Amino acid sequence: MSTLIFGLLLFLGMHSISIVAPAWRDRMATQLGSAWRGLYSVVALLGFVLIIRGYAAARLTPEVLYVPPGWMRHVSMTLLLPVFPLLFATYLPGRIKTTLKHPMLVATKLWALAHLLSNGMLADVLLFGGFLLWAVADRISLKRRPARELKTAPASIYNDWLAVIAGLGLYGLTVLWAHGKLIGMALL
Repeated sequence: MSTLIFGLLLFLGMHSISIVAPAWRDRMATQLGSAWRGLYSVVALLGFVLIIRGYAAARLTPEVLYVPPGWMRHVSMTLLLPVFPLLFATYLPGRIKTTLKHPMLVATKLWALAHLLSNGMLADVLLFGGFLLWAVADRISLKRRPARELKTAPASIYNDWLAVIAGLGLYGLTVLWAHGKLIGMALL
């Protein structure tokens, strides 16, 4: 469990620098340039690897906190439908991005909430609860700090169609194959 927690601290901690110290983050990014992006990437990647390893290890000796009803899986699957389209909409600006402002954070909140509704192990609560809390905190902090430019495609109404079609395709692939193959938990 400690590997999972340390991985979450590294990954979410690195992603939280803009929340707790935006001026320091901007100063470091300016001073270090590519080295900052490299450091950020290495720490986040290390955290991500530790999250995966820690979560896998924690699943071997599960600690049950709650047992969700079986029908909650259907609610979770429904909540997960827009997640991939929202992720694509982050980098394919159109009406979805304009309306939601931060589609990746909405996707993260839906993903985390859906998993909390259908999984009741301690590792699940730490992983998905951590991401949910981080996404809520980041969304709140974005109201107080200036937006940074993301490298994206030019804005277009066609981007919404592309985000939805590609996102739903990836959702289908995940449900039918990838979740079982990569996570070890078949959804169907």
